[in-house]
Amino acid sequence: MNYNISLIPGDGIGPEIVAEAKRVLDKAAEMSGNTFSYKEVLMGGASIDATGLPLTDEAIATCKASDAVLMGSIGGDARTSSWYRLPPDKRPEAGLLKLRKSLNLFANLRPAYLYPELKSACPLKEEIADRGFDLMMVRELTGGLYFGERKTFEKDGVKTAIDTLSYNENEIRRVAIKAFEIAEKRRKKVTLVDKANVLDSSRLWRAVVIEVAKDYPDVTFETMLVDNSAMQLVKDPAQFDVMLTENMFGDILSDEASMISGSIGMLSSASLNETRFGLYEPSGGSAPDIAGRGIANPIATILSAAMLLRYSLDMDREADAIENAVRKVLADGYRTIDIMAEGMKQVGTKEMGDLIIERME
Repeated sequence: MNYNISLIPGDGIGPEIVAEAKRVLDKAAEMSGNTFSYKEVLMGGASIDATGLPLTDEAIATCKASDAVLMGSIGGDARTSSWYRLPPDKRPEAGLLKLRKSLNLFANLRPAYLYPELKSACPLKEEIADRGFDLMMVRELTGGLYFGERKTFEKDGVKTAIDTLSYNENEIRRVAIKAFEIAEKRRKKVTLVDKANVLDSSRLWRAVVIEVAKDYPDVTFETMLVDNSAMQLVKDPAQFDVMLTENMFGDILSDEASMISGSIGMLSSASLNETRFGLYEPSGGSAPDIAGRGIANPIATILSAAMLLRYSLDMDREADAIENAVRKVLADGYRTIDIMAEGMKQVGTKEMGDLIIERME
């Protein structure tokens, strides 16, 4: 069977890491007997340079016509790039927000897993790292503060800014269902992260998710305030399985979870709608300071490609092969510069891709 995949190389190291993920996908297609057809799509700074816009309607149409989208990284150095002298709705990140909204990608999945081989890179105490952790952050992606009404105005000579945090019960229910469905395939525990002691929006989240939980009696359900959650992530991350939360809390906590994993360059992510369609991307940024040097870690993008196979194409066997190959490469002592440790063998972006492909079975 042929599948259509849109590729968004993006900016900075994006083209380099997407190239390696594409080679891994080609190997997976070879193993499965399927074929993949690719179309490259401009987004972010690359799109601004070519079209004046961070995302065009034509780019959105191409993505909608595909079976899945694999993205690299977008954006640049906000201190020096001309992209960040543009109005906020014309900057690179505005393209990603628009794409998520246009494709109705309401559920963001960000796994955080500590590979035993990378325990030394974990910033947590040794006794915490020794226990390991394997959690999935499920973040609502198209509502909340990032998409609410906003304005800046001056009254009586004083500047004031307002951002609106708004959710309705349907937005909450659909992402909660995703979280419980994922938990059923994992360790059967969901932790709702909110601020229900202060915010009306969080109280609505808690009420709706409690109702959803009743439909999943085999899944343990708990609630935790966001400030406590941030503390517990560095105190005892092994306690978590699936963490469910709204947009801004999820943005912050998922970055915290990624850093205790040793390197953000190791972590994949998926953004899903109500069908099998998804956008898959690494959790890290565009790292413009190392772009073009061939040293970027492609593993997060390669693992994102594995998620693409698993969630959008039902190719679990090939997704397992990629994930197992990554473990083997790490066990064999190969490292890119961001995860390099004494006694290991340092490799570049393309060589890491070669090593993973060699170990796919």
